[in-house]
Amino acid sequence: MNQTLSRCLRLVALVIACLLAPAASAADDGVAFFEKKIRPLLAEHCYECHAVGKKTKGGLTLDSRAGWEKGGDSGMTLVPGDPEASLLIKAVRYKDKEFQMPPKRKLSDSQIADFESWVKMGAPDPRTGAPAAVGSKKEINIAEGRKHWAYQLPKKSAPPAVKDAMWPRSETDRFILAKLEEKNLRPAPDADPATLVRRIYFDLIGLPPTPEQVDAFVRDFSLSHSPTLSPAPAKAGGQAGKRESEQRAVERLVDQLLASPHFGERWGRHWLDVVRYAESLTLRGFVMKEAWRYRDYVIGSFNADKPYDRFLREQVAGDLLPHSSVPQRQQQLVATTFLTLGNTNLEEQQKKQLDMDVVDEQLDTIGKAFLGQTIGCARCHDHKFDPIPTRDYYALAGILKSSKTLEHSNVSKWLEFPLPMPPGEDKEFTAHDKAVAQLQAKIKAAKESANVAVAKKATQPNGALAATALPGIIVDDTQAKKVGEWKQSASTRTFIGDGYLHDENYGKGSKSVTFQPDGLKAGKYEIRLAYSPGKSRADNTPVTVFSADGEKTIRVDQRPEPPIEGRFVSLGQFRFEQNSAGFVIVGTEGTKGHVTADAVQFVPVGLLAEAPSAPGTTDAAKKDKPDASEMVKKLEAELKKLEAAGSKRPMFMTVKEENPGDTQVHVRGSVNNLGAKVPRGFLQVASYSPAPKIPEKESGRRELGDWLASRENPLTARVFVNRTWTWLFGAGLVRSPDNFGTTGDAPTHPELLDYLAVRFMDEGWSVKKLVREMVLSRAYQQASVGVAGPQLAAGSVADPENKLLWHANRRKLDAESIRDTVLQVSGQLDLAQGGPLIKAGTSADYGYKHTDTRRSVYSPVLRNSLPELFEAFDFADPSLVVGKRSDSTVAPQALFMMNHPWVMEQSQSAAQKLFAEKLTDDRARVARAYRLVLGRPPTDGEVTLALKFLPAESSASESAKRTEAWGRFYQALFASVDFRYLN
Repeated sequence: MNQTLSRCLRLVALVIACLLAPAASAADDGVAFFEKKIRPLLAEHCYECHAVGKKTKGGLTLDSRAGWEKGGDSGMTLVPGDPEASLLIKAVRYKDKEFQMPPKRKLSDSQIADFESWVKMGAPDPRTGAPAAVGSKKEINIAEGRKHWAYQLPKKSAPPAVKDAMWPRSETDRFILAKLEEKNLRPAPDADPATLVRRIYFDLIGLPPTPEQVDAFVRDFSLSHSPTLSPAPAKAGGQAGKRESEQRAVERLVDQLLASPHFGERWGRHWLDVVRYAESLTLRGFVMKEAWRYRDYVIGSFNADKPYDRFLREQVAGDLLPHSSVPQRQQQLVATTFLTLGNTNLEEQQKKQLDMDVVDEQLDTIGKAFLGQTIGCARCHDHKFDPIPTRDYYALAGILKSSKTLEHSNVSKWLEFPLPMPPGEDKEFTAHDKAVAQLQAKIKAAKESANVAVAKKATQPNGALAATALPGIIVDDTQAKKVGEWKQSASTRTFIGDGYLHDENYGKGSKSVTFQPDGLKAGKYEIRLAYSPGKSRADNTPVTVFSADGEKTIRVDQRPEPPIEGRFVSLGQFRFEQNSAGFVIVGTEGTKGHVTADAVQFVPVGLLAEAPSAPGTTDAAKKDKPDASEMVKKLEAELKKLEAAGSKRPMFMTVKEENPGDTQVHVRGSVNNLGAKVPRGFLQVASYSPAPKIPEKESGRRELGDWLASRENPLTARVFVNRTWTWLFGAGLVRSPDNFGTTGDAPTHPELLDYLAVRFMDEGWSVKKLVREMVLSRAYQQASVGVAGPQLAAGSVADPENKLLWHANRRKLDAESIRDTVLQVSGQLDLAQGGPLIKAGTSADYGYKHTDTRRSVYSPVLRNSLPELFEAFDFADPSLVVGKRSDSTVAPQALFMMNHPWVMEQSQSAAQKLFAEKLTDDRARVARAYRLVLGRPPTDGEVTLALKFLPAESSASESAKRTEAWGRFYQALFASVDFRYLN
C-alpha cells in the first residue's frame, strides 16, 4: 500500500513538474520579449496618441494591459495567439489605406515581425496595474532595493549543527543536511561506485569512462578499505574508516580528471553557453572565421585554472590590461572577442541605432552572464522590477559606447586586427605584408597614371576638361542643385565643363550645392570632388557623402592644387544600391575663405584605370589607354598570386577604444530623442565601495572589469558559484541562474550560497577548487534512484521538486556528450585540440555540412546551420545567454536516434570495432557493448534478448550481414533511455 501511494505521489509530482516547467519558462521568455521588443515600440510610436493622460484617439489606450484588452472604438485590439485576427497587426502592416498605424510612417519589417511574434506567443504583458499618470514618476530607492538578498554582500556563516553527524563529508553537506532535517527528510544512499564514476567522468570531462577505467576505479574504491591493507577497526570506527578510504579513491579520480585537458573542453562549453558563442550571424549567414580563437581561449583558461576574476577582466578589457609576454598579450586580446559575438543586424541603415543596439546586446549579456541581472530592461525606462534606474543603464552604456565594435558600411562589419606575434615569428608576415603593400602602391600609381595621361590629352585648349573625357558618372556644377546664391566663374583654367561655382565668401552656413547622379548602378565607387584651388580658398570645406554606407562628412582643404590630375581630390570609396538616393553635398558652414564647387565624379572601383576618350581626343590618347589597362591587369594578377601564396597573418576579433565620453539618456530608448548626459559608472545597487574613477581619455572598460571582479560586488561570485552548482547538480541553489533580481527565484540554501561564494573568493577565485569541493560532497555523490518506501513518500510530499536535494537529480546527457560518446564507442572520435574547423571557402553558413569527428565543443556553431543532433537534443541558443539548457523529452529525439543516417553509420563502425576486439563469443560481445554504451553490464534478461535477436540477424556467413545486425543492436543501445540519462 505504501509503495503504491508513494509511486502515485511521485508520478503526480512528475506530471505537475513537466506541465508547469515549460509553461513557466515560456512565460518568462514572453515577458522578456515584451520588455525588450514591444514596450519600447509602444512607448516610441503609440503612447503619444494612446496613453492615459493624453488626448486618447479612437478610445484606445496601449500603456497598460487592461487598455488593449478593453479595445477601442474599432473593437478588440488584438486576439492573443492569432495575429491575423488582430486589428493591431492589420494596422501596422499598412495593407488597408484607411487603417494605418502609426500614422506618420510605417514601422520597419523587423518591428512589424516583433509585433506578430508577440501576438503569436499570446501577447504576454506584465503591466497589470493601472498606468501612471503622465508626468508622474516614481524614483527608485537604492537603499530600499538593497534589502533584496542578491544585493547584499555575501557573508560566510558557520556550517550549521546537524543531528546525524556521521553523514556529512564536508561543510557543504552540513548545510544540505540541516535543511533536510528541518523537514524530517533523510538523504538518499550513496551511489554505487560504477554509477558514480560514470557521473564524475561526464560532469568533469564530458566523456564516458571506458570499461577499463570503470574497473580501475571500482577496484581502487574497494581495495582502499580491504582487510588485507589494514586491520579491521571497531564497528563504528570501521564504518568511518571505510567511508574515508572510499572518499580518498574518489579524490584521486577527481584530481586526475581536473588535471585532464578534457576538463577545459567540458567546462569551456558550459561557459560558451553563457556568452552566446557562435561562429556566424543569422543575417546572410556571415561567417566569423576568427571566432574560434575565443573558444580556444576559454578552454585554455579553464584548463589553466585561471582565476575567475582575472577571466572576467580579460573578456571585458583584455586589450587595456598590462602584460609580461607576447603569449599573454595574445590571450588578453582574443578574450575581448566576447564583446563582438552578438547576433547583430549589420544591415541596419541607421548606424546610430545600430551602435546602440550593439551596446544594448553587450550590456544584456554582461548583465545576465556575470551579474544575473536583466540590465537591458532599463534601456527605455527605469527597470520595472529591480532597483536599476535608466541612468545606471546609460552610465554603463557610455563605457561600452566609448569603444568601437563595428566598421560601418551599407552592411557593417565586425573589427579584425592582426594578432601580435613574437619577434622571430613576425618576420615572415612583415616581409609578406611589405611586398603586398608595395604591389598595391604600384597598382594605384598605374591607375592614376592611366587616368592622368588620358585626361591631359583630352584637355581643351583653354585648360578646361570635357566631362565626357572622364570615367564613371560626372555631375557638373551646371547640373547640381544650388541652395543660396553662388557665383559662376571660369577664372581658374582647370575646371570641368564650362566653369565652376564659388560662394563669394559670404552667407556662410546658408549655402550648399548638391550633386546627385542619374542611373547609378549598385556597386562600389570612388567619389572625387573637383574644385578650383587658390590661397583665398577655405581650408575646411564640409563635403558630405550620402551612400548605402550611411552619411559621412569629409573636410577638404581647397587651398592646394587637387592631388588627382590637378583637378580632383578623392573623398573615399563608398557603396551604393540600385536606385538609392546617393548624393554629395558641398556646404559652407564653419568655413573661412571662398568655397568652390566644380564637379563630382563617381568612378566604379573596377574602372579606375579605364578612362573613355572624349570626342576629339587624339589617337595618341586612345593608344595610351589599352597599354595602361594591360599594365594594371598584369599587376593585379601578380597581387592575387602573391596574396594566395603568402602566409596568412593571424587575425582576431575585438573592439577598439574610440571617442571616449559620457552618453545621454535615450528617451524611450530612441537615438533621436536624447535627454540628460550621464557620467559613466556602474550599478548603484551593487556598489559598496567608491566607484573607480574613469580617465577622461579612456572608455572605462578597465574600470568596469575591476568593478565586476571586485569582492565588494555582491553578485559576481554568487552568480558563478550558482552556475557551477547548476552544471554539477542539474539545478541551481538559485533556479533562475541568469536572473538574481526580484523576479528570479530565491535561493533554496542562501547560507550555503554565501558560504561557497566567500570561500570561492578566499581561495583565489579558483574554479577547479570550487568544482572539487562540490564533487567531493556527499550531497553530490547520492544515488538518484533506489529510494523507496516511507523515505520516498515523505520526500515526494515535502519536496516534490527535490529543491532540498534529498536525492541526486537524474539528469539527461547533453547533445555534446551524446555525440562524443557515440563517436568514442564507434572509434571515430578525434581528440585533437583547438584550431579552426570551418571548411575552407565557406562564406555563408546556410546548408553547411557538419562532417568533422572532433569533440563537439570544436564543431562550428553556425546560427543558421547547427548539427541536427544539437537541434534535436536542446543545444543552447547561440544568440542568448543560457545558464541552463531546456530539458525536453520529445518524439524527434527518439526518431533521430532510430532513423538518422549518422547514427546508423556510427553504429556500423562500432560493430566493426567490436569485432576487432579479441572476445570469446557473442555473449562476451553483448556484455562489452553494454559496458561501452551504457557504462554497466547487461542483466541476464538483457543478454537473453540480445542473443535471441542477434543469431537470427547474423546467422548468414556473410560478414556484411553480421556487421549490419550488430550495428542495429548498437543503434538500439544508443536509442535507449539508459544511454541518454546520467544516474
